[in-house]
Amino acid sequence: MRTKIMSKENNRNIEGANVRFSRDTVRRIFFRIFNTSGVLPFFLLIAIIVFTLFSNKFLTLQNLTNVARQSVYLTLVSLGQMIVLITGGFDLSVGTSIAITSVMSSTAMIYAASIFPNMIWAIILVGILASILSALIIGFLNGVGVSKFQVSPFIMTLGVQSIGAGFALFITGGVPVTGLIPEFGNIFGFGKLFGVPVPVLFALLAIIIFWFVMNRTKLGTYIYAVGGNIKAANLSGINTKKILLLSYVLCALLASMAGFLLTARVESGETNLGATVALESIAACVIAGVSLRGGIGKVENVVLGAFFIIMVQNGMNLLQVGSYMQMILLGSLLILAIIFDRYRFKFS
Repeated sequence: MRTKIMSKENNRNIEGANVRFSRDTVRRIFFRIFNTSGVLPFFLLIAIIVFTLFSNKFLTLQNLTNVARQSVYLTLVSLGQMIVLITGGFDLSVGTSIAITSVMSSTAMIYAASIFPNMIWAIILVGILASILSALIIGFLNGVGVSKFQVSPFIMTLGVQSIGAGFALFITGGVPVTGLIPEFGNIFGFGKLFGVPVPVLFALLAIIIFWFVMNRTKLGTYIYAVGGNIKAANLSGINTKKILLLSYVLCALLASMAGFLLTARVESGETNLGATVALESIAACVIAGVSLRGGIGKVENVVLGAFFIIMVQNGMNLLQVGSYMQMILLGSLLILAIIFDRYRFKFS
């Protein structure tokens, strides 16, 4: 009898140990994923479950392909935002980079078309050069202000955002720049190469290049070092001012690329393009595990973060959620991601 009682107690102890072991294992896995990738995997899983339950159109190949195509522009901007965030700053002027690029490239191409109307690629090249020049100016202003004059990234990029928006409105008078050559939109907005949309090819190329830069080059190592501890990076011989300047220039160039492709998509120069992209790109990065303290962030996670933001917007559109409620939800996701980021910093 005593043997049976002891056997039952042993079985209970073994079962209790197994339960504790499984709980500890789940907890370790949870915190490992949380410390590595932030809240993104959990947000992504919840969003897929919720939207799939309420819409049978959500989890279809056609809809997911549409989401991937729409996320191209936010992905480009988020990659640039990631670089700046890793250095310990952020860029609120990415929307202005898109708007200025749209207005300047459109104006330049219309002027070029009036001089040599039959030279299609020369006209487009003029637009590309105007886009690059616009981005260089904006990125240089931000970079010099933050690195040389040590202006707060918030104040500097907010000021440049206001200047750029006013300049774009001054040039156009608030009226869209129309009359672009049809080939521009047909190639860069709706064109395909080997069956793949041209904007998607641009995004894939940017992802590959910046993954290599951030993971396999000295520049990437320096960017992480500046964000991790700028004083230590400076003492180790890294030209921190140069790295900060280059980071803001790269951010503006990527936003400008998105602006150029968006201009081709809408086939006109618009001053309101990219109005909400600053918030969306920061949200995509923070949700993807990029730390607001700098020094932490992965290219592949940011790409998935941009996809998540567009996927959530797509899901809410399918559920016919109003635009105002979408803004509330996006802001709430950003706040939650920042709160969880603070906890992740404590656990890491």
